[in-house]
Amino acid sequence: MTVRPAREDDLPLLREIERAAGRPFAELGMQLVADDEPPSVEELRRYADAGRAWVRTDEAGGPVAYLLADVVDGYAHLEQVSVHPAAAGHGHGRVLVEHLLTWARERDLPAVTLTTYRDVPWNGPYYRRLGFRPVAPAELTPGLRAIRREEAERGLDRWPREVLRRDVALSPPA
Repeated sequence: MTVRPAREDDLPLLREIERAAGRPFAELGMQLVADDEPPSVEELRRYADAGRAWVRTDEAGGPVAYLLADVVDGYAHLEQVSVHPAAAGHGHGRVLVEHLLTWARERDLPAVTLTTYRDVPWNGPYYRRLGFRPVAPAELTPGLRAIRREEAERGLDRWPREVLRRDVALSPPA
């Protein structure tokens, strides 16, 4: 099992991982989230071509989880991380988040931010266990405010959401 950049042949599989990862939201009464369409192959390709899409593979080398990242207002931003439910509970998401933290550190980005559902066990509580902390509304950067507005327009604020941040220990100057 490894983390590697997403490849062209992975992209349709990432859509399937996203669909499968969304299904458990229905059990929480969050059908809108469960039914949310995954990113298109074209959108996933943009992330892959920019070097901001990674997969966690199984023993056979096939993707079981993926992560997409952006840079928002000078911070790494975890846009999406999804783990196939059949592979859940094995640390795949945590490994991908750690990969993103390393990626951010190598680019001298001071923190990783994300938006998530505050109370969904595999969302807010999970990220807090990984060292992320809530960002107060007054501390939101313009880019994070724009992301939150877009999420609200899509109806995602029907359930409590939050912005989280984890500072990155930057490399010392050479």
